[in-house]
Amino acid sequence: MNLYQISNPEAQNGASTAGACSLSPLCANKVCDTSLSVADRVAGLIASLTLDEKVNNLVNSAAGSLRLGLLPYQWWSEGLHGVADSPGVSFNFPNGSEFSYATSFPMPILMSAAFDDPLINAVASIVGKEARAFGNNGHAGLDFWTPNINPFRDPRWGRGLETPGEDAFHIQRYIENLIPGLQGGLDDPAQKQIIATCKHYAVYDIETNRYSNNLDPTQQDLGEYYLAPFKTCVRDVAVGSIMCAYNAVDGIPSCASEYLLQDVLREAWNFSSPYNYVTSDCDAIGNIYDSHHFVDSDNAAAAVALNAGTDLNCGSTYSDLNASVAMNMTTEANVDRALTRLYSALFSVGYFDGDSPFGSLNWSDVSTPSSQSLAYEAAVEGMTLLKNDGTLPVSKNISKVAVIGPWANATTQMQGNYYGTAPYLNSPLQAFQSQWANVQYVNGTGINSTDSSGFAAAVAAAQSADLTIYLGGIDTSIEAESLDRTSIVWPGNQLDLVAQLANSSKALVVVQFGGGQVDDTAILSNDRVNALVWGGYPGQDGGYAVLDVLTGTKSIAGRLPVTQYPANYTSVVTKYEVDLRPNGSYPGRTYKWYTGTPVIPFGYGLHYTDFSFSWTATPQASYDIGSLVNSSTDTYKDISPFFTVGASVTNTGGLANISSDYVSLLFISSSDAGPAPYPNKSLISYARAHDIPVGGSQNLSLPLTLGSLARADENGDLTIYPGDYSLALDIDAKLTFNFSLTGSQMVVDTLPRQASSYNFTVPVHPQGPTTSDDET
Repeated sequence: MNLYQISNPEAQNGASTAGACSLSPLCANKVCDTSLSVADRVAGLIASLTLDEKVNNLVNSAAGSLRLGLLPYQWWSEGLHGVADSPGVSFNFPNGSEFSYATSFPMPILMSAAFDDPLINAVASIVGKEARAFGNNGHAGLDFWTPNINPFRDPRWGRGLETPGEDAFHIQRYIENLIPGLQGGLDDPAQKQIIATCKHYAVYDIETNRYSNNLDPTQQDLGEYYLAPFKTCVRDVAVGSIMCAYNAVDGIPSCASEYLLQDVLREAWNFSSPYNYVTSDCDAIGNIYDSHHFVDSDNAAAAVALNAGTDLNCGSTYSDLNASVAMNMTTEANVDRALTRLYSALFSVGYFDGDSPFGSLNWSDVSTPSSQSLAYEAAVEGMTLLKNDGTLPVSKNISKVAVIGPWANATTQMQGNYYGTAPYLNSPLQAFQSQWANVQYVNGTGINSTDSSGFAAAVAAAQSADLTIYLGGIDTSIEAESLDRTSIVWPGNQLDLVAQLANSSKALVVVQFGGGQVDDTAILSNDRVNALVWGGYPGQDGGYAVLDVLTGTKSIAGRLPVTQYPANYTSVVTKYEVDLRPNGSYPGRTYKWYTGTPVIPFGYGLHYTDFSFSWTATPQASYDIGSLVNSSTDTYKDISPFFTVGASVTNTGGLANISSDYVSLLFISSSDAGPAPYPNKSLISYARAHDIPVGGSQNLSLPLTLGSLARADENGDLTIYPGDYSLALDIDAKLTFNFSLTGSQMVVDTLPRQASSYNFTVPVHPQGPTTSDDET
C-alpha cells in the first residue's frame, strides 16, 4: 500500500493488521529491515527523522512523517471498563454495524466489590481482546490509558468510581489480575495484546484545583499506600506504560520528578525495558509552567519533564522541544531516548511488522455472548446488601410494584464515565417490567433536585403497591473528573422523598447507586425502610443485575470496597490532608486508621442466608523473622510466600434458604509490633466462594506473603516487626488465630531515599503544600 494514495492519512490510527512496514516508502527504511534487531531498527528510524519531526512525534497526536511514509498515530485511547470514546477510538454508526459498540462492564468500584480476582482477570481479558480488535481495524490505537489505580483516599473525590476502592492491598491484587488480562498475559511482555497504562503517578486523588495542587505525604504513607499499587503494576505484572499525574509531590510536579520517574520507577522497580515509557496526563506538561509556576516558560516545562523521564506529552507543549534544545535546556539525545521507548513500545504490539499473535482479533471477537454474560455477572457480583429485615429476596407473591427515583430508568447513567457505545443498556425499569405485570413508574425527584412536585405521584404509587423500590443516590452529575463532592450526604431532596415513601409503603427497598458513598444513617435507622442495596455503576446489563439480586435469582455477596463515613467527616477533615494516620483531633483515613465510628465499615456486606466457619489451615504459633526472610530466595522479599491460610465456609440456610456466594476477608492486627500508632487492622488476603448450596461447604485458600506481615517504617520501607499478631476472618472476626514473630525487625522492601537536591537545567521554584480550595 502506498501512503500517498491514502485519502486523509491523518484519520488513520494504527497501520492495520498488515503493519506499518507494509507501506511505501516506509518499507525501505531501516525500521523495516527484519534482519536487524529491534533496537537497531528503532535507531534507524529515529536517525531518519529531523529534529522537528522528532518533537512532533512526542505528543499524543503524533504526526508521523509524510516524507518517510510513517503514518500519524494517536496515543490516546481509553478502555477503563470497556473500549471507550476518546481521541484514538471511533465507533461506527448505526449501532449494530461492525465496530459500532463494545461490551460495557460495570465501573471498577463495583467490580472491585466482588472481591473476585478471577472475575477481574476475565473482564480484563475481554476488554483487552476487544480493544485489540478495534485497534487491528483502525478504530483505536494499540495502547490504552487505563487503569486508574490511585487509592480512593477521600470520600469526596470525584474519580473514586474509576478505582478499585480505598485499600492499597486490594488494589494491588486487582492490578495483578487486571494487567495480564489487558496485555495478553505475562509470558512475553515484548509481545502484548495492548499496552496498558497505570495512572495517575502519584498521589493523585483531588479534582479541585487538580492542575496546581502540591501534595506532600510522609515517606511512610508514600511507600505503604500511595505508591504500592504502582509498584505492583510495574515491578510485578510488567505494565507497558505509566501516566504521570497533574499534581506535584513534595514541591515538584510529578511529570518533572526525577525522584518518582527515575529513582523509584526506573531504578527501584526496574521500569527499564526498551518498551517501557511514561506519558503525561493531558496538558500536565504545560501545567508545570502555567499552573504550578515551577519554571518560567513552556520551553522550560517541556525540558524538565523530558529530562526527568516523561517520554510522551498528552498535549502540545513538547511540540516546541526543538526550541528547548536550542536553548540548552535539554538535548536531542533526550528526545531520541523518549522516541526509542515509544517506538520500541509499538514494536511490542506488532505495529510495524504486523506479526502480532493478537493480529487476527476482529469484529467477531467483540461483544460475544460470553462477554455479554460476563458483564451481567460482574454487575451481580459487585452488588452489596447493606440492610435487610427479611424483605429481600422479594416474595414471589408480589404482583404490584412501584418503581420510583432518578435511577429507575437509567441507561447511560449505569455506565459512569470513560465509556463507549454499548450493544444495549437494560435499565432497571425495563427489567422490572419483564418480571412483574403491574409496574408503576414515577420519577419522583432528580439526583440533586429541590423540586418536590413529583412527590405526590410517587407516594400515591407506593400506597397502591405491594412493594416500592426506590432507585437513587448519586451519579456523574455529582462525582466526576474535575468535580469533587463538597459533602457526602444524599443530594437534593431524595431523603425527604424516601421518608415519605417509607411512611406510605407496604414494603420499601432502596437501591443506592454511585461510586462514592453517601451517609446512609437516616435509611439504616428508619425501620420502615426494609432493605438497602448498593449498586454502584452496573454497566450495560445493570437493570437485570439489580432485578435478579432483589428477587434472589442471584445471590448477593458483594462487600463495600470503601468506608462509609458519617456526613460530618467532611467538616472535620480537609481533602488536602494526605496523612493517613490519626493525630490529635485528626481522626485518620481509611478503615486501617480511622478512629471514628463509620456508618458502614469497609468490607461490609450481608447475605440472604447464614454461614458457619472453621479453619482448615493456620500458621504455626511462632516464627523467627530472620529465618523467614533469609530463607526466601525471591528477588522481591515482600511478595515471597509465607503461608496459605485455609478456611471452610458452610451455608447453614436461613429464611431465604438459597445457595449463595461468600467473600472471605482475612485481616491482620497487632497492638505491640513496631512503633505506635498501630493500624486497626489490615486486609492481607481474600477469596470468593461461589454458589455454596444449603448444607454445603467450600474450602477457601487465603495466601499470605512476607509483605502480609510488614508495614512501612518512617522511611517508607516495608518492615516486619517482632510482636504478637492476630488473624481475623471477616470484618467481625468470625474466626481468629494468634501467632507471634520473634527476633529482630527486618526490611523486606526499600523505598528509595529522596536526594537533598536534584539538578535541573533551568531555574525552578518548588511549591509548598496545598492546604485549601482557595490555593491555585
